[in-house]
Amino acid sequence: MKDYYKILGVDKNASEEDVKKAFRKLAHQHHPDKQGGDEKKFKEANEAYQVLSDKQKRAQYDRFGNADGFAGARGQAGWPSGFGGFEGFDFSGFQNGQVGDLGDIFESFFDGLGVQNRRPTYRKGSDLEMSMEISLEDAFNGITREVSFDTFIVCAKCGGKGGDLSAGTKSCATCNGRGEIREERRTFFGNFSQNRVCPDCHGHRQVPNKPCPECRGSGRAKGARKVRVEIVPGVQNGQIVKMTGAGETGEKGSGNGDLYLHIKIKPHHIFARQGDDLIIKKEITAWDLLLGRKIEVQTIEGKKIKVEPPPNLNLKEYWKVSGEGMPRFGSFGRGALLINLILKAPGKLNHKAQKLIEEAERET
Repeated sequence: MKDYYKILGVDKNASEEDVKKAFRKLAHQHHPDKQGGDEKKFKEANEAYQVLSDKQKRAQYDRFGNADGFAGARGQAGWPSGFGGFEGFDFSGFQNGQVGDLGDIFESFFDGLGVQNRRPTYRKGSDLEMSMEISLEDAFNGITREVSFDTFIVCAKCGGKGGDLSAGTKSCATCNGRGEIREERRTFFGNFSQNRVCPDCHGHRQVPNKPCPECRGSGRAKGARKVRVEIVPGVQNGQIVKMTGAGETGEKGSGNGDLYLHIKIKPHHIFARQGDDLIIKKEITAWDLLLGRKIEVQTIEGKKIKVEPPPNLNLKEYWKVSGEGMPRFGSFGRGALLINLILKAPGKLNHKAQKLIEEAERET
């Protein structure tokens, strides 16, 4: 018969807290993953703890003086792979709102083994979005413009270091040098504890002796960021241009977010855009058509060109002039200039003019 009190090194009047402390000490001492650990003694301490930490099991053990019925407690709950020596660990002692005890035992294991279970983590900068309005001419030619906006930028006072590093560092007072803080939550199922990265040292466990008064150790502060934006020819209305690393600055050089520019092209007083093509309205007279006169139209570049109407022109369709539209974004060539002809009706004809037109009609 095993003497569980002797195994844990406590007397029969030991409180639940004394039992837990004794087990933690032995678990820390004999854990198999630790140099000099003893797996057999670790399992014995675990078995004893499962009995003496449970009021009902402990009462039965004290009454009958044996461990019958308790040996099977070991192995009822398996341990995740990769943690040697834990395969017989029973979670039953952590029910009824005692989940926080498991976290305590984890701490003793990790601290004793020198395991840094929390890496320093700093928050990366967020992505930002903003709109940029340009003219149709800017979209045709391309444009380079500087935009300015308020966001987190590198702290000018400490250069993003968070403090005066030459003055050394000290243990973080917020987390007591653990790199994380514990939060307790009450739920319907009991009390649960959860660890999260310390907001002051960000898991680093140390903070500067002289933290920067401007950024309070984060390495960033609110300020105006200026970004030089290059818009290439042919950009479309509503297109999104990504500026990598031009967004919000992260904490202590952890990386910037990106800037996303939504391009808005202002309506034009002459041209309408249809993909890579431009549409222009042009008023002509019947005489222009009858006599086959060349029509003068303006291009987006500001020049004047004269084009001859094709035979059998349909006024309901666009008159297409290739190569006079917008540049094709990310490609070569240009779209077309689409001329929307509007026929201006002539005034009332005199008798002589009317007779000449009738004769011309018979000859065609």
